[in-house]
Amino acid sequence: MSTPPPPNPYTQPQYPQHPQYPQQGYPQQGYAPQPQYQQPYPGGPGAGGPAYGWGAPPPPPKKKNQGPKIALITLGSIAGIFAFSWFGNNVVGGGGSSGSGGSSSGSFPEAEYQLTLPQTLLDGKYKLAEDQSAKGQDALAGTSEANIRDAKAAVGQYVSTSESGVLVISGGYGRINDPDEARTSILRGAGESDGSTIAVPAKDFTPVGSEVPVFCQVLTAEQTGGGGTSTLPMCAWADDNTNVAVALTDVRIAKQTPEEVDLKAVAEATLKVREEIRKPIG
Repeated sequence: MSTPPPPNPYTQPQYPQHPQYPQQGYPQQGYAPQPQYQQPYPGGPGAGGPAYGWGAPPPPPKKKNQGPKIALITLGSIAGIFAFSWFGNNVVGGGGSSGSGGSSSGSFPEAEYQLTLPQTLLDGKYKLAEDQSAKGQDALAGTSEANIRDAKAAVGQYVSTSESGVLVISGGYGRINDPDEARTSILRGAGESDGSTIAVPAKDFTPVGSEVPVFCQVLTAEQTGGGGTSTLPMCAWADDNTNVAVALTDVRIAKQTPEEVDLKAVAEATLKVREEIRKPIG
C-alpha cells in the first residue's frame, strides 16, 4: 500500500478572494471576515505618502450646488432693505391734496379692507418664508397718524419654489387719507434705505383695466461683504385702505442693468399679489 504524496503548498492561492480558515486554530465564534488585500495606492504607506491604510482612499462626498441657496440669501438681504420703509414715511408723513381714488384731505375713509399673508402667492410660485408683520407693528408704536389712521403692518418675505428668487411685501392697511401720497412715500422710503439707490425713478406702469395706479422703480442695492450691487425692481399701490410695495427679483434680474428690467411684468405681478392678499374685513 503506497503512501499518498504530501499536499503541494503552492497549489493554494496565497491570498484567497474569500479567505477560508480551517477548523483547527481559528475558532469560528466571533470571527470577523478580513478585507481583501490590495496593493497600496500610489503615495500611500511605503511611498512617502500619508498613512491612510491599504486601498485607495474613499472619494470625497460630492458637494451640493450651493449657488442658488447663496444667491437666495443675498437676494433676501437685498430685498429686506426696504421692508420697513413704509413705517418711517407713510404713517409719519402728512396728508396732501386728494389723489385719484382717495378721500378729501379733511376726512378718512371707513376701514373696509385688510391685508393677509397667505402661505403661497402668484398661483403657488412663491411660498411664505417669514412673516415680519409683528416687527412692523412694533415700529408703528408712537408714530403720527397724519395720513393713515388705525394702521396695521403687513410685512412678509416669500421665496420661489425653484429657490432662485424672492418676493417681499412691505406695507400695511388702515384708513388712508391720501393714497397718492402714501404710494409716493413708500417708494421714496425704499430709495432712502441704507445701501440702496434709486436707479430708475418711479413711473406709472398701471396695466389696462386696473382699478388703482401702480408705480414702479428700480433700485441698485449694495451686497454685503463688498460683493458689488444687485438690481431690485419694485412696484407699489395705494387705495383707501391698503398701501403696499412689492419687490420681486431673482438671480437673473439681480444681474441685469436697471434699464433692462421689465417693469411692466413686475407691475402685473404686483396687481396679482394685491388680488391675493387684499381681503374684505369680516
